Amino acid sequence: MFKAKSSSAAGLLRGGVQALNKKRRLNRWAYALFRALLLFSISYIILFPLFYMISNAFKPMEQLLDPSIAWIPKSLTLENFRLAAAAMDYGNSFLVSLRVGVVSALLQVFTCSYIAYGFARFRFRGRGLLFGLVILTVIVPPQAIIVPMYLNFTNVDFLGIIRGISSLTGTEIKINLIDTPFTFYIPSLLGVGLRSGLFIFIYRQFFQNLPRELEEAAWIDGAGPLRAYFSIAVPNSSIATLTVLIFSIVWHWNDIYLSSMFFVEEFPLSVSLSQIRKGLELTSGFAASADTATVRTILMAGCLLFIAPILLMYLFLQKRFIQSIETVGIVG
Repeated sequence: MFKAKSSSAAGLLRGGVQALNKKRRLNRWAYALFRALLLFSISYIILFPLFYMISNAFKPMEQLLDPSIAWIPKSLTLENFRLAAAAMDYGNSFLVSLRVGVVSALLQVFTCSYIAYGFARFRFRGRGLLFGLVILTVIVPPQAIIVPMYLNFTNVDFLGIIRGISSLTGTEIKINLIDTPFTFYIPSLLGVGLRSGLFIFIYRQFFQNLPRELEEAAWIDGAGPLRAYFSIAVPNSSIATLTVLIFSIVWHWNDIYLSSMFFVEEFPLSVSLSQIRKGLELTSGFAASADTATVRTILMAGCLLFIAPILLMYLFLQKRFIQSIETVGIVG
C-alpha cells in the first residue's frame, strides 16, 4: 500500500513537472512569436519608404499611374536618374556636401574630444555651469540664433581686430564667409558646430570610464596633461571617435536649414534636392506648377542619389559602427 501511494505521488510529480515544462515552452513560443511580429513591424515601417523609393526611381513616368503596376515596373529606366542628377547639379553639389561633412566631422572629432577630456579629467571652478551651457547648445534650436550667426558670418570681426585695422589703414576691410564652407568649419573648430554639444557629452562619458591608472602611469613617466591626452586618451577612444565621426557626417549631410541659409550659389545635396523642381524647370523644361505625380519618379531618383553615399558608407562600416554604438551605450 505504501508503494502504491509513493508511485502515485511520483506520477503526480512527473505530471506536474511535464505540465510546467509545457507551459514554459508555450511561453517561450509566444514570446518568440511576439518578438518576431514586433521586429517585422518595425522593419516594415523603416524599410517601406526605401522600397517605395527604389520601385519608383526605376519606373518610367508613363507607368506611374498604371493601376496594374504595384511594386515591380514592366520595364526599367535610368532616365529618371539622369534628369534628377542634372536638376540637382549632382557633381558639384556632391563635392560641396563632401567637403562640408567630412572636414567638419574631423574638426568636431578633435575639438569635442579635447573639450570633453577637460570636463572628464580636471576639476575647476564653474565646471558644472560650463557643462550645463554645453548641454544647452543641444537644446537651443538653430532657428533661435540664426540671425546673429548670419550677421557674424557676413561681417567677420573677431574682437574688433578687423575694424581696428580698417581704422589704421583708412580702407574698409570686410570679410564675408557666406557661401563658403567656413560657416561650418569655424563653429566645428570652436566646439559649437552642428550637434557638438552631444558629441562632447558622448566623449565625456567615455573618458570618465577610462581607467585613470593609464594616465597616472604616463604622468609618472614625465608626461604632462597634453601628452597624456594625445598618447593615452585619443588612442583608446577609437570607439567613441567612430560613433562621433559617422553621426557628424550624417547630420551634416542631411542638414538643410543651415545649408540653405549659408549657401547662395553652390548648394550641398540636401538643398539641391529640396529645390529639384526649380532645377527640373531650368534643365528639362518641366513647368514649375507641374503636378507632383508627374515628376514623382524623378523625385524618387533624386532621393536615392542623395542617400546612396550614406548607405555605402554604412555598408562598409556596419560592423564597427554597431560595436561602437553598443560600447558607447554601455559606457554612457
